[in-house]
Amino acid sequence: MHASVALSFSSVALLACVSCALPPPCDSEIYCTGPIFALYVVLAAFRNLSNASPNSTVPPSKLQEFLSTYFEKPGTEFEPWTPPDWHDEPKFLGGIADGELRNWAEKIHHLWKSLGRKMVSGVKDHPELYSQIYSPHPVIVPGGRFRELYYWDSYWVINGLLLSEMTDTAHGMIQNFLYLVNRYGFIPNGGRIYYERRSQPPFLTLMVESYYQATKDKEFLRAALPALEQEYRFWMQNRSVAVEVNGAEHVLNRYHVQVGLPRPESYTDDLELAEGLTDDRKEQLWMDLKAGAESGWDFTSRWYTDTDGHNNGTLRETSTSQILPADLNAVLCLNEKTLASFHRILGDIDSAALFEQTAARRLEAIESVLWDAERGAWFDYNLVTHSKHFEFYPSNLAPVWAQCYSRPEMAEKAVQYLKGSSALQFPNGVPTSLRDSGQQWDYPNAWPPLQHMLIRGLSKLPSEDAKLLAFDLAQRWIKTNWLAYTKYEAMFEKYDVNGDGKPGAGGEYQVQLGFGWTNGVALQLLDQYGLRLVSGSRRVSPGLLLPLVLSVTLRLQ
Repeated sequence: MHASVALSFSSVALLACVSCALPPPCDSEIYCTGPIFALYVVLAAFRNLSNASPNSTVPPSKLQEFLSTYFEKPGTEFEPWTPPDWHDEPKFLGGIADGELRNWAEKIHHLWKSLGRKMVSGVKDHPELYSQIYSPHPVIVPGGRFRELYYWDSYWVINGLLLSEMTDTAHGMIQNFLYLVNRYGFIPNGGRIYYERRSQPPFLTLMVESYYQATKDKEFLRAALPALEQEYRFWMQNRSVAVEVNGAEHVLNRYHVQVGLPRPESYTDDLELAEGLTDDRKEQLWMDLKAGAESGWDFTSRWYTDTDGHNNGTLRETSTSQILPADLNAVLCLNEKTLASFHRILGDIDSAALFEQTAARRLEAIESVLWDAERGAWFDYNLVTHSKHFEFYPSNLAPVWAQCYSRPEMAEKAVQYLKGSSALQFPNGVPTSLRDSGQQWDYPNAWPPLQHMLIRGLSKLPSEDAKLLAFDLAQRWIKTNWLAYTKYEAMFEKYDVNGDGKPGAGGEYQVQLGFGWTNGVALQLLDQYGLRLVSGSRRVSPGLLLPLVLSVTLRLQ
């Protein structure tokens, strides 16, 4: 008997029965909490393997032999699938003036075919044999080691698919997420059962908005709305907290996963990290590591809180659940405004008014708790110290992207904050932080979703200064993506801000190829700025970009 699984060898070897008062990472005794596999033949073979070396480590060759005998190779839960709505020449390609960038965009467009996956029927018929969560439609996966659906990645993937005129594929991906909400009450982090207790940043409503803008399909919107509201309730009922500031109580959201066990997919890493801690502290650390994974920023010094409550420490000081993130609350603010607009489109004025009131309360909370008028940006709030974290992260400007601020001068202040932050001195993007912690969501790495949120937010501001800065950042990002592709013939999940075309590094795994959201962001920027962007071979210095853009803008007027 065979079972499909996506755990590392070390995780398989160590995943034994663990008891805990808190809920397990998922309901499966096979993959999360019980003996390695509740399948008698496999379990007997594993016991024989262990008994053969009772006082020593099982030799790697024997472990490999066991795995080869009783487990299928990674990825066998999928069958080959080419999206049937893919075609050669989507219209957006015609808007890219630079010939090298247009040829590159065609190659990115071709990558959708290599990232398409369709589940084999066994995942639905015999779910006990698979770690994969069944979903009814084919998916576009991120790529590399990420061979399954992932939640927030898919927002940028879907936007890229819509530009590629692959509406049916985008529709199927959204239907998968609606299916997961109906099954779980929320969307898991990714398409594996060991993600069943945690989510990721809630972008489903924004995916539906992208699809609706492309199709104007009101019946799709009407059918999707109950699941969107269900997901919203999950975040408000399970991931919200009340905080009092200046005598007023406000409700904001956080990442919070109450599972005090190591992550099954990184079992040995979490076990070793917690070595020497008390049992209570171990449970809390493991919960906060899962909350960090839920944030999508896994991992980063952004979530560190040392013994004095300051934004310092190491990975062992991760305390994600004690932080109110500026970007999560910006996303939820945008969700509330978007849900209000959906109800207005469908003629439900009363429900629209309720969500508008909810968004207004969130806006008041964000400005009371997270906004700093002196510095001109929004900062994460620490629930332990009742104070803000003032280090730089691109997320400090997330409310600009979400247009979640009450006065125009707040956004303009944020532009000046960004200019004075030292984050713009790098030639290949805005770093995820200015702290080199060795974690992948820190300096010197730059990540596609953060670049796009920053650029998109700046581009929507009325000032010419902000618009020029948005283009400057788009040119830097396209340049580093293009140069990396010319060197490696690959798109990467992250890039180094210091090296032309240098992939990112750090964290728990090697930089991955693919890559879904990188492709989606690149296509969106090429679509938005295609008449002005130039390839890296043109060697335009970042310092010359603003004058260049200004001259082009004047010629176009």
